[in-house]
Amino acid sequence: MAKIDAFFNHLMNEGGSDLHLSAGVKPQMRKHGELTEIPFKYDKLTNEMLTELLSEICSDEQWKKFLDKKDLDFAYEITGKARFRANYYCQKRGMGAVFRIIPDTILTVEQLGLPPQVLRFADYSRGLILVTGATGSGKSTTLAGIIDYINKNRPDHILTVEDPVEFVHKPARCLINHREVGAHTQSFAAALKAALREDPDVILVGEMRDLETIELAITAAETGHLVFGTLHTNSAAKTVDRIIDVFPEGRQAQIRAMLSESLKGVVCQQLFKRVDKSGRVAALEIMFVNSAIANLIREGKTFQIPSSIQTGRGEGMQLMDGAIKELLTAGRISPEEAYAKCFDKKAFAKYLDNPPAEAES
Repeated sequence: MAKIDAFFNHLMNEGGSDLHLSAGVKPQMRKHGELTEIPFKYDKLTNEMLTELLSEICSDEQWKKFLDKKDLDFAYEITGKARFRANYYCQKRGMGAVFRIIPDTILTVEQLGLPPQVLRFADYSRGLILVTGATGSGKSTTLAGIIDYINKNRPDHILTVEDPVEFVHKPARCLINHREVGAHTQSFAAALKAALREDPDVILVGEMRDLETIELAITAAETGHLVFGTLHTNSAAKTVDRIIDVFPEGRQAQIRAMLSESLKGVVCQQLFKRVDKSGRVAALEIMFVNSAIANLIREGKTFQIPSSIQTGRGEGMQLMDGAIKELLTAGRISPEEAYAKCFDKKAFAKYLDNPPAEAES
């Protein structure tokens, strides 16, 4: 057992999500969105301690890369317990590292408490589906639930491209191949180019970081593949805008046309602290691209997408503020949490005991 595993065991026993180790301060963990110190027999972590802890769980090649580049991403696994997404970095006091827990058990969409219509995205045979939100909002967990459903319900070839590989799916009805950037392929774009020759039915792109990756994902969706990807946007309309804006102005009309045909849906999510302090709960904005929304994308009228989502409630669509209001009225989140993360501050101010003056104007 590696020495650092004691920290991981504490994290798992306490129900934490992230472990922070940083030279010059005590170890900390994030639980339900809040950082707390971990009991530690020394005043602080030193660079020497971190060198011993961090070098033990990565390869010599990875450690050399970290010392050279000052950053390192990889996955670490405690067999039979959990995987951890690791990031090593350097800071003013010395080394630092953050570990995000990736549970060994993949939860279903139902177990995650997500709206059932999310599973409709698993029934598509082709097209682009995006799951978006801030870092730590649960995008990977939601995608894992959708991929798990596909794996259990149809005989497809699923290809994932991630940096690093997070949830590891065991083949059920599907053939599943996980590729890690750096270990198994040079880049997301290189893996997507190769994917078109690897006979996949479903492609999961861990991050759509650049123009080339985004364009290849759209092309893969156009050529008969079901492609899932992630972005760090907080609404369906902004997701469409983000994709279009990546491209030069002279190509944007063409990309709008391509996206109007290939994009099938967007799920945007935020996590909220539960009132009963038992954990966090997700609020989801859900957009299915129907003919009306496809026309808005093609015509560059993305500012009208929220109205179309509201009109499409009967089709299973919902706006973020609507999802937040449902959680609030059900007593699952506090008015303060709802107000902090909603879009329409005025609409949610009435739930506060002492609403800020600007919200009442």
